[in-house]
Amino acid sequence: MKLWNTLWRFVDVIMALLLTAMIILVFANVVLRYGFSSSLRPSVELSRLGLVWLVMLGAAVVLRRGEHLAVAEFSEVLLPRLVPFLRRCVYVVVLVSVLMLFWGAFRQMNANWNNISQLTGLPSALLYLAGVISSILMTMIAAIRVFNPDALLPDEKKNGAAK
Repeated sequence: MKLWNTLWRFVDVIMALLLTAMIILVFANVVLRYGFSSSLRPSVELSRLGLVWLVMLGAAVVLRRGEHLAVAEFSEVLLPRLVPFLRRCVYVVVLVSVLMLFWGAFRQMNANWNNISQLTGLPSALLYLAGVISSILMTMIAAIRVFNPDALLPDEKKNGAAK
């Protein structure tokens, strides 16, 4: 469990660094463009790459924390005894979905390693690598939660889920 929490702290730090770098790149580009009639040409592409990574890692973080948007009022009120079963069914759907994400992103990543960006010199496969990494993280979470829907939740969420 300690390794698991360390992994998620690392992901949080990576996301904070990505967001900081994106803010700096975009701000510097705006200042250069309007103040000096020039720009950092790779900044737009690097910001886009950072945004893709931020969104994909953020999806995994939100799944881990149990904070995805869900409409549970009907099931909790009308079918309270079926809620644990329905939650397991939801995680089966999530598991199938992230496995499809993994398969598609992995194939695209492998197909694009030789496509090098003219502006940054980075392979375009880095966009798809974000999908591969996040789908692996989400697969681990969903596979465990199929059997125990409250597993791997932060402690403050476990108490709320038990209510």
